[in-house]
Amino acid sequence: MGVRKRTVTYYPTILGAIHLVVLYIFIQTIIDFPLALIDYFKDTDYLSNPVKKIALGVGSVVFILYYGYKKAKTKVTDLFPVKFFNPLILIPVAMFLWGAHNFLDVVNAWVGKQLPPPPWFWELFNRVFESDYGIYGAIMKVVVIAPIIEELIFRGIIMHGLMRNYPKAVAIFFSGLLFALFHLNPWQFPATFILGMLLGWIMIRTRNIFACIAGHAINNGLVLLSVEYWDKISESPFYLVPKKELLLTSGLVIALSLILIILLTMKREKRTQESKNIR
Repeated sequence: MGVRKRTVTYYPTILGAIHLVVLYIFIQTIIDFPLALIDYFKDTDYLSNPVKKIALGVGSVVFILYYGYKKAKTKVTDLFPVKFFNPLILIPVAMFLWGAHNFLDVVNAWVGKQLPPPPWFWELFNRVFESDYGIYGAIMKVVVIAPIIEELIFRGIIMHGLMRNYPKAVAIFFSGLLFALFHLNPWQFPATFILGMLLGWIMIRTRNIFACIAGHAINNGLVLLSVEYWDKISESPFYLVPKKELLLTSGLVIALSLILIILLTMKREKRTQESKNIR
């Protein structure tokens, strides 16, 4: 009788990843919710207090990263890999995101008709891009801080377990799904889901957390630009063409960008396969 080979399970599994995301949301909510009630009934502004924002933001992130690191029982360099990657892939990543945003505008318009967002949603959405320090503060918050934090959690800790426990397609799908659900925003679900899957694929192709952070920063930068300067952007000649032509061009750009990403990461993927075969 043969001896059954023991299957090693890496942290996190899908259930472990769900637990980690829920825990992160819970830590923030358990403080924010009572403060929101106090602000509502007493007309105070505790929720927006900068000291509270910094303390909660830093504290919750440090706790989740440390918790995930201890549960993973691996080296920091394995949890947040920094293998060499060709920085030129950021060009097709930006191309893909630009094209995808044009399609997502159509999808979001349809979702908005089926499930009209309440007025408070747009108020909260616009607050994400607001800062006490103007556009530079918004860039720091949206384009720098948010991508670093979210990528360390989703493409670092979570993808570490998912891409070792499951087939690549499953790891990409569930990392994107959890990333979209984490934002607790049904009207932005399509955009965050697509972004999450793209970044999961980038992690698998490059094994570099900085590539994912950069891709996330590019996406958020494009969104910030569209929010701040949409009136001028919408008047540019390209956006004045018929919608069908815009979408056709966007589709071609998306297809070309995916091909370029594959070509620019082919050597990295080949080396990864060779190292697996040697083991």
